[in-house]
Amino acid sequence: MKKTYNAVILFFATGMFVGYVPLAPGTFGSIVGAALYWAASMCLGVYQSLALFGVMLLAGTYAAGRAEKILGEQDSSRIVIDEVVGMYGTMLFIRPDLTGLLIGFLCFRAFDIVKPYPASYVDRNVHGGLGVMLDDVIAGIFANVTTHVLIFLYLLVRP
Repeated sequence: MKKTYNAVILFFATGMFVGYVPLAPGTFGSIVGAALYWAASMCLGVYQSLALFGVMLLAGTYAAGRAEKILGEQDSSRIVIDEVVGMYGTMLFIRPDLTGLLIGFLCFRAFDIVKPYPASYVDRNVHGGLGVMLDDVIAGIFANVTTHVLIFLYLLVRP
C-alpha cells in the first residue's frame, strides 16, 4: 500500500513524471501547466478555474513535501508540480489562445529562473512543500501581470 501511495505522490509531484525528463524538467513542467490551463479553460468558468488553482496549490504543497522525503532530496529538480501550478497561475484571467499561452510561458520561465524578490527570499528561506511551491507561485503572479501588460501592448500596436 505504501508503494502505491508513494507512486501516486510522485506521479502528481513530478507532473505526471515529466520531472524525470533529463533536460530542463522545469520547462516541461511549465508546458504541462500551460496545457492543463488550456484544457481547463475549455470547460471551466473563471471561478472554477480559480478554485482549481487553489486546490492544486494545496495538493501540490502537500505532494511536494512528501516527494522531498520519498526522493531524499530538498527541492529536487524532479518535483515540477510547482512549475505546473505557477504556469497555471500565470495564465489565470488570460485568454488561452496561442499568443496568450506563448507570452505567458515565456514570462513565467523568465521569472521562475530569475526569481525576483520576494521569490528569491522564499526560495532561500522557506523549506518543505510550501517553499517548493511558493517561489513559483510568486513568479507566476509577476508573470501574470507582465503577460497582461504585454498582451495589452500587443493589441494596442497590432494592425
